[in-house]
Amino acid sequence: MNVKLPLKYKLDLKIIGVALLYYLFARVGYFFAFEGSTALPTWPPSGIGFALIILLGRSSWPGITIGSLVANVMAYWNNPHLPAQEIITISSLIALGNTLEAVTGTYLVKKWIRDDFPFRSAKNAFRFLFVTMIMCWIGAGISTWGLYINDVVSSDNLLRTGISSWVGNVVGILLFTPFILACSRKIHVRLTTGKAIEVGIFILLLGGIIALLEVDYMVATLERALPFLVLPFLLWLAFRFELIVAIAGVLITALLSIYMTIGGVGPFVLSDSYNSMLLLQIFIGVISISTIILSATVRERYQAQNKLLEFNENLEAMVQERTRALNEEIVTRKNAEEKIQRTNTELSKRNTELDNFVYSVSHDLRAPIASVLGLINLAKKDTDGIMKDMYLDMIHKSAMQQDHFIKEILDQSRNSRLEVKREEIHFEPLIDETFNQLKFATSTGQSVQKVIRINQEAPFFSDRWRLKVILNNIISNSIRYRNGKDPVIKVNVEIREHLATLAIEDNGKGIEKDHLPNIYKMFYRATDDGAGSGLGLYIVKEAIDKLNGHIDIESEVGRGTTVKLAIPELI
Repeated sequence: MNVKLPLKYKLDLKIIGVALLYYLFARVGYFFAFEGSTALPTWPPSGIGFALIILLGRSSWPGITIGSLVANVMAYWNNPHLPAQEIITISSLIALGNTLEAVTGTYLVKKWIRDDFPFRSAKNAFRFLFVTMIMCWIGAGISTWGLYINDVVSSDNLLRTGISSWVGNVVGILLFTPFILACSRKIHVRLTTGKAIEVGIFILLLGGIIALLEVDYMVATLERALPFLVLPFLLWLAFRFELIVAIAGVLITALLSIYMTIGGVGPFVLSDSYNSMLLLQIFIGVISISTIILSATVRERYQAQNKLLEFNENLEAMVQERTRALNEEIVTRKNAEEKIQRTNTELSKRNTELDNFVYSVSHDLRAPIASVLGLINLAKKDTDGIMKDMYLDMIHKSAMQQDHFIKEILDQSRNSRLEVKREEIHFEPLIDETFNQLKFATSTGQSVQKVIRINQEAPFFSDRWRLKVILNNIISNSIRYRNGKDPVIKVNVEIREHLATLAIEDNGKGIEKDHLPNIYKMFYRATDDGAGSGLGLYIVKEAIDKLNGHIDIESEVGRGTTVKLAIPELI
């Protein structure tokens, strides 16, 4: 991971920066040295150098060497028992050990942990601890060996010095490396009301402990119990806040503990300075490790919870999407089944109609032709002029019947093939036109009285040709099956709220009730007089269906028939 700096620093500037920081924190480490001892309770440069080489890359290792060399030369320069050559030798070996320590740690982090911020999970946090202990043996070992070969440390104190140096390096890394790495990352500050209350409680409890230290009869006990009292607070920080807050608390606690112990105050002061320092290092190591591991565990659990919530949300979305897809598929299949069922019903209907059509065509088309041929033969044989005129009238009647039948077949064909056409409809001229055409097509059309009432104030849009076919067939039936005396046809039209309501009433022969359920069937005849083809009302019903309308017929034999139509406007 590379730090995003505001300027593009060259390698030499990085090295100088690392050397300067290493040296400054080395001076901080010497500031906390125990009097009369060469060992230090913590070596902050170990943690600083390790963090910087992780952030800036292994190419910055010369900065650690330079900073360590300068810091150690300055530390041993005032020792009257060491000549300059030995000081340089010792400082060089210590610098070599510190450099190898940081480079080895970085290599293990890259190859083993494979994460520049190894505090995301408990597993990587434990690996970081093992890396810290391994790398510190290198730095401490080379440093102790350098002191030994230059007679600064005797063989009796060799192990003791090595352990102290190792622990000091470990403590320095545990305190400063996590803090520097956490500071280099983007910090998310989310101070909620709950967190603010927790901070307030935290401050109150700390204030309570400090107040108790002022009570004389509790001072001695509380001083010894301070490590145990501080630990829950640090664990609280690790459990409830980000790593940077928790490790900052550990860092402050550690520095205060070192400062107080150096001053001869606190629970870590023993009769021997070395033992005091070792006890202090153990305490700092324990609180650092506990805080880092707990923080990593909490972070891992938080990430697992977020992933689980995200997974649940994705799963719920997937279930909803799949359910919606299944519902759409079910609807599609249902529509397809209904369409197939309608198609099958329509095919069955068309097959039946086709059978009836073939039969009717073979009968109704051939019958007038056969009649015409017969009448022609009779006319040829008969020399009477009056009979010839009668034969011509009969031939004319047969031709008109066949023409009417052919027109009905054409109307049915056009109705099934043509799309519905939206046109503005004016009912009054449409009805007048229908009556006028039927007047010439029917020999008795003039003897029928018509009563027309139309209430149309707004424009109405529908299919004019289909309306003409509907009116033509209904009015034609009213004329054809009129009564013998004073025939009347009443037509009432009402346009209201995009709906046309028509009522066509006559006082003709009427239809028997037994025939009413079948009058819309193809080629069905309600009478036996042979005047019609049985297609008229069938065509009317098909045209009404095309317009999404409704038809209802009421009839009584001897009193007449009323046809009621409801036709919605085409939008």
